[in-house]
Amino acid sequence: MSKKECKIYKPLYPLSWIYGGVTAFRNKLFDWNIIRSKSFDIPIICIGNLSVGGTGKTPHTEYLINLLHQQYQVAVLSRGYKRKTQGYLLANDESSPASIGDEPYQIKSKFPNIRVAVDENRCHGVEQLLELNNPPIDVILLDDAFQHRYVKPGLNILLTDYNRLFSEDAILPAGRLRESEAGKRRARIVIVTKCPSTLKPIDYNIITKKLNLFPYQQLYFSSFRYGNLKAVFPEIQPDEVAKEMRISSIKEMEVLLVTGIASPKTLVEKLENYTNHINLLSFDDHHDFSIQDMDLIEKEFNKLDAKNRIIITTEKDATRLKCHPHLSEVLKPYIYAQPIEVKILQNQQNNLNQQIFGYVRKNSRNSSFFKSENAQ
Repeated sequence: MSKKECKIYKPLYPLSWIYGGVTAFRNKLFDWNIIRSKSFDIPIICIGNLSVGGTGKTPHTEYLINLLHQQYQVAVLSRGYKRKTQGYLLANDESSPASIGDEPYQIKSKFPNIRVAVDENRCHGVEQLLELNNPPIDVILLDDAFQHRYVKPGLNILLTDYNRLFSEDAILPAGRLRESEAGKRRARIVIVTKCPSTLKPIDYNIITKKLNLFPYQQLYFSSFRYGNLKAVFPEIQPDEVAKEMRISSIKEMEVLLVTGIASPKTLVEKLENYTNHINLLSFDDHHDFSIQDMDLIEKEFNKLDAKNRIIITTEKDATRLKCHPHLSEVLKPYIYAQPIEVKILQNQQNNLNQQIFGYVRKNSRNSSFFKSENAQ
């Protein structure tokens, strides 16, 4: 198992000890009920991590939406990171990445029939969602809320990146952990994300040993499945073929890869399977593209072969580019998003699905009704 070593800044350990002490004390206040977590009479699933970004929370949230939304009324609640608004907002047709955040906007665009809301006060956000009717909410997914302990989820799903396991990381600022590895105990399910398809049985065993989970915790492994490239502006494409293309089509193309995510490494490695002509233009996670950034993208694109070139970006970045008022009209026909889906490895998908369904059924607001009906 070859894996890039996590970079730890050892001189910063003293600051990490202080930060870790503060977060540990805060967690103890919740554990001792000095600061209280609020429970709600509805299934609430939290998808989060111990580290700062880059573990694939949004694709895994979409996996749960795909799993549940045919049988249940699903709502997603996020804080709406880097949005330009405040308070509770329920996404609608007029929402934008600026008003609700790029990831909630992406989810709402892909799943228009579910409720997506943002609120930095997640207790208030849950309360507002529970007031919705026609139809009422059956299950709430909390996006990136593992450290937000004011809401007590019924099921915590903890994600950790294969390339940077929480067991091999350090607390901020020496590493990327928001809290110590001890926080893993709050999770019922742990998923190692972004795994390569070449993992061998011994690799699974090594990782399992490194994570050292508790008996009540279930461990799963996931990787990304890459779909066809989709035009970000399909309305201006000349035909259906141009609106969606196989990823293998980039073999002879020069690619400008534009990303504003925590770690583009996995996507770069995927595209390198099809072409050696990748020019990476990487920005910070959730980057708010400026006018200068738009000029830079156009400048870098113009350096490529004018007859055979393409811009590829992530679905999250596509939401911000699509709504940007200063994106050049010349670039629009060339911009494609790379969709990704979660694939559960080791033939464990059915086990994970049944664990999720079992929790939702058992804790549904209608479960007591069904139990009484079955007893008659």
